[in-house]
Amino acid sequence: MSLPALRRRGGRTTAGPGRDPTGARHADDLRLVVPAVAAWLSVGLLIGVVDGAPALPVVVAVAAAVSASLLLLLARARGALVALALVGVSLGAGAVGLHAEPREVEALIQAADERGAIEARVEVTETPAVGDRHLAVSIVAVRAVDGSWTPVAVPAVAFGRAERDPGERSDARVRIGVMLEGRVRVERAVPGDRAAFLLFADGKLSERAAAAPVVGGADALRAAFTTLASSLPGDGGTLLPGLAIGDTSRLDPTLDAAMTAASLGHLTAVSGANCAVVVGLVLAAARACGAPRGVRSAAAVVVLGGFVVLVTPQPSVLRASVMCAAVLLAGWSGRSSRGVPVLALAVLVLVLADPWIAREYGFVLSVLATAALLVLAPPLAERLARVVPRGVALVLAVPISAQLVCQPVVVLLEPSVAVYSVPANLLAGPAAPLATVCGLLACVLHPLVPPIATLLASVAWAPSAWIAAVARFFATAPGSQLPWFEGWVGVGVLTAITLAAGVVVFARGRSRRVAGVALVLVTALAIGSLVGDPLVRRMRLPGDWQYGACDVGQGDATLIRDGPAVAVVDVGEDPDRVARCLDTLGIARVSLLVLTHFDRDHVAGADALIGRVDRVLAGPPDTAEDVALLDRFASAGARVDPVVRGEEGTLGRLHWRVLWPSPRRAVEPGNAASVVLHVGPGRACPSCLSALLLGDLGEEEQDGLLRLGAVPAVDVVKVAHHGSRDQSPALYDAASARLALIGVGADNGYGHPTEELLALLAGDATAITRTDRDGLVLVSPGHSGIAVWRERDGASP
Repeated sequence: MSLPALRRRGGRTTAGPGRDPTGARHADDLRLVVPAVAAWLSVGLLIGVVDGAPALPVVVAVAAAVSASLLLLLARARGALVALALVGVSLGAGAVGLHAEPREVEALIQAADERGAIEARVEVTETPAVGDRHLAVSIVAVRAVDGSWTPVAVPAVAFGRAERDPGERSDARVRIGVMLEGRVRVERAVPGDRAAFLLFADGKLSERAAAAPVVGGADALRAAFTTLASSLPGDGGTLLPGLAIGDTSRLDPTLDAAMTAASLGHLTAVSGANCAVVVGLVLAAARACGAPRGVRSAAAVVVLGGFVVLVTPQPSVLRASVMCAAVLLAGWSGRSSRGVPVLALAVLVLVLADPWIAREYGFVLSVLATAALLVLAPPLAERLARVVPRGVALVLAVPISAQLVCQPVVVLLEPSVAVYSVPANLLAGPAAPLATVCGLLACVLHPLVPPIATLLASVAWAPSAWIAAVARFFATAPGSQLPWFEGWVGVGVLTAITLAAGVVVFARGRSRRVAGVALVLVTALAIGSLVGDPLVRRMRLPGDWQYGACDVGQGDATLIRDGPAVAVVDVGEDPDRVARCLDTLGIARVSLLVLTHFDRDHVAGADALIGRVDRVLAGPPDTAEDVALLDRFASAGARVDPVVRGEEGTLGRLHWRVLWPSPRRAVEPGNAASVVLHVGPGRACPSCLSALLLGDLGEEEQDGLLRLGAVPAVDVVKVAHHGSRDQSPALYDAASARLALIGVGADNGYGHPTEELLALLAGDATAITRTDRDGLVLVSPGHSGIAVWRERDGASP
C-alpha cells in the first residue's frame, strides 16, 4: 500500500500523492499487491516440491481458482481481497506446473538415476568469474541412443572447462551464448534450485557454435569494456565494469568481499537506478528533438530492451526493466502510475514468467529494497526531519530504510550485520551515478570512437576508485561486522528488532513505550548472546585437537595440527570465514599451506593467509590467475613448491606424504589433479591419528589412486568434492576410516552431500561430520577411540 508523506500546510493536513481529497488511501494499490504477494509466496513454496509431486501445482491452481470464485459469489465485496489472494495462488501454481514440465527430460532423468553419462549440447547463459570451472548453462539438446539430437530447454550448471580457440589466453572469459558440446555425467540439482541438473564434463566441452548475433555482439561489447576498464589502475578499474554494466567477472575477490562487508554490493547489481538513468537520457534526448510522447516512450522501451541484453537479464535488472516499461506504457497512454502498484505488477509478471526467480536472493533483495524506498523512506524522512534538516533527512532515509528491510534476508547469506552500512552508502552513493553514466557510454562508444570511450572510462574511474576506497575503509574498520545468529533464527530475531524499532519511530502513546522496552530487551539479549557465546566456545575448545574442518560454506578448509605446527589444506572461497576460523582457534602462523587445486571454493579465501604462511604446496596451476596467486604468497615470504606424488615431510610429530597426482598419469589441472595427502603418526607419537585428504578427486581418479598402490587404512577421511556422487566405493572401503569430514555449505544447490555418499560411508561404519550442520569440527585422540568436538553440539565420542 502506498504510504507517501503527508504535507502540512497552515496547520491542516492535506493529501499527498496516493490519497484522494478525503484522505482515504487508494484501494486499488492493493488490487495488484495482494495477488502479487500471494503468487510469489505460492511459487516459492511449490518449486521446492514440484519435482516430487508434479501434479500438486495443478491441484493447487484448480482449488484456489474454485475457492476464489465461490468466495466472490457468496461474500461479494467483503471477500474481495481474499479472492484476489486466491487468484494469485492459482496463477502462481499454474505457472509452476506449466514451467516444470519442460525440465523433466526423460533422458536426463535416466542418466541421473543410473549415474550415467550422456552427450549434450549446452548454451552458456552467464559470464563466470575468471578461474571458475562451473558454468550456468541451458541444455539445448541431448543425444539419443540412435545418434539423433533431441531439442530441449533445461537450465543446468556444468562443471568443467570449455575448449578454447588456438592462441586464446587460458584465463580468457567464457562467452555468453556460445554453444558447447561434450559427454557429461548427470546429477539432479536440489529441488527449488534454478538449475534442474548438474553436469560433470568428462574432459573438456568443445565449442560447436558461436553465440547469436545480438547476444554475441552484446557480449563482445562487455568484454571490450571490461578489458578497457582493467587497463585502468587499481581497484577503480576492476570495479568499474560492475558499476556500469553489472559485470563482476574480473572483480578482485578481496574487493568483492569488502563491497559486501560495507553493504555496497548493490552498486554492482544493475537495477532501478541504472535503468532510470538510461530511460531518462533517452527521454531527454527525444524531447530535445521535438519527438511526440508516443515516439519518446517507444524509443525508451527499445533502448531499455537493448540495455537489458547488454547487462544480461539478472533478476534485479528484470525487476527494474519491467517497472520502467510499465511506467513508460502508462505515460504513453496518458495515465498516471504509482510506485507500489507498478512494483507489484513487476513481481507478478516475473514470477509467472519465470517461477524459479522467486527464490533468487538478487530478486528478493531488489524487490524489498524498492518497496522500502517507496513505502518506508518517505515517512521515515518526515520523522527524521524533526531532528535534522529536511535535505539531510531525505538522504539518510534511503539507506536506513533499505537496510532495515533487506538485512533480515542478508543474514541468510552471511550471518553478520554491517555496522557502517549507512555512512558507507552516504559516502559512496553519490559517486555511483557518474561512474554508471560515463562507464555505460564508454562501453557503447568503444567500438565506434575508442578515444572518446577511453576518455569517458578515465572519467568514470575516479568515482569508481572512490567507491572502492570507501568499501575497503569501512570493511576493515574496527567492529565493521557484528556477528549474527545463523539461518532463520537470525532472520526472526532481526525482524523482531526491526519491527519494534518501527513501532518506536512511528507509533505513539503506550504502544511506543512497550515497543521501546521490547526493543531494548531483545537487542541487549541478542548482543549479549553474540558476544558471550564466542568466549564460552573458546573456553570449551579441546586443547589436544589434531584435525579440523572450518565452516567456510561450500568449500574446503581442513586443518592439521601437532603442537604449534599447523597445516591448512585449502582455504575456501571467503577470506573472512577462513580468518574467523583461524582466529577462533588462536592460529596466527601456518607452517604449511596445501592448495589441492585452484577452484574458487578452495583458493579464493587465500587473502586470509597471505603473509602468515611459511611454505605453500600447490597442485598444478591452470591459468595466469593461479600463477599470480602463488607469486603473491612468494612475495609475502612463503616458500612455494609444486607438488607431485611421493613428496613427503613432517609437521611436528606427524608425517605427511603426497599420494596424488602421479607423474606417471597425465591429468589436467582441476579436480582430476587434486593433491591427495596422507597424514600419519610419527615414531614420537604412536597415539596420533591418521588421515586421508582427498581434495576434489573424482571416482575415476580415485580408482587410479588405488591402482597405483594400496591406500592405507586411516582414522579420518576428508571426503572428496564436498560429498558429491562422484566417489569410488573401493577407495573408501580400503581407507576404512572411522570418521569422515565433509566440507559443505548449507543449501548449496548441488545436493552435496548426496544420499549415495552418505549411504556409502554408513556401509563402511564411518561416522559423519559435515560443516553445514556441525559448523567448525575438531578431532582429537580419545581414550577409547576418536573424540569429536562440534561447534554446534559440543564434544562426542
